[in-house]
Amino acid sequence: MNAILPNDLLPTKVDSSDDKAVLALFEGLALSAGSAIMAVFEAGFIYETKADASPVTEADRAAERVILEGLRIALAGVTCVAEEEIAAGAVPVLKGDSILLIDPLDGTKEFINRRKDFTVNIALVRNGTPEIGVVYAPARGLLYSGRPGEATEVSITPDFMPAARRKISVRSAAEPLTIVASRSHRTLETDKFIARFEGADIVSVGSSLKFCLLASGEADLYPRFGRTMEWDTAAGDAVLRAAGGRTTLIDGRPLYYGKRGQVDESDFANPWFIADTSQAAADQRLR
Repeated sequence: MNAILPNDLLPTKVDSSDDKAVLALFEGLALSAGSAIMAVFEAGFIYETKADASPVTEADRAAERVILEGLRIALAGVTCVAEEEIAAGAVPVLKGDSILLIDPLDGTKEFINRRKDFTVNIALVRNGTPEIGVVYAPARGLLYSGRPGEATEVSITPDFMPAARRKISVRSAAEPLTIVASRSHRTLETDKFIARFEGADIVSVGSSLKFCLLASGEADLYPRFGRTMEWDTAAGDAVLRAAGGRTTLIDGRPLYYGKRGQVDESDFANPWFIADTSQAAADQRLR
């Protein structure tokens, strides 16, 4: 099992081209952020509403501080795009062909409602493609990670240490399909798409865990016909692609990251997409 280091033991510098080292960095930072999140979760909290009407808590901000501090030391040459900094108006200038996308607490509504489907998300995007990512669900004690050619699921102890690691991969499309959908952001268009698949098993789950269910062979399709931001999806998308799946636009083109200057849409906003696990699933979705 690969070691996951606590934040204070992480290397001060990491070569951004070293996939294994970058992934170890992400895992360590995610665990530290998860610890900060659970401290707030257990102590009790209040939440505020941001300009876009989405909620935010001290857990979001504390986790983002942990992650950004580590990333800006270890990967100083790579631009960080972080949800709460963006919300505060700190929009970075993109430099080079790589960016880091950070959602310190995806599923804040799940967190506020004291459900377990909230996650820490860190991803490295190269040339528009999410190649390395970590999704950590601290309340579930599960961490999913992916780099080109390898995806894993790691069980995490209550004191934020790894207990076991196993490789994961997508499955061939099941019959009937298992389709995952958002619990808090379901749309009419999503429901219409799901209705095409008679007899499909529908699983509602929050946050980026939807990508992870596909990556671990527990589901087949994840349609998202609603607004998301790149930091919402990049880490889970990276895990899914590492496990053999894919995420495409409605017309079949790959979902691309680092979107700026979009007509009628804000920077880093995603169009509708469908994540799937196999060509069989992809064929069925278009029938």
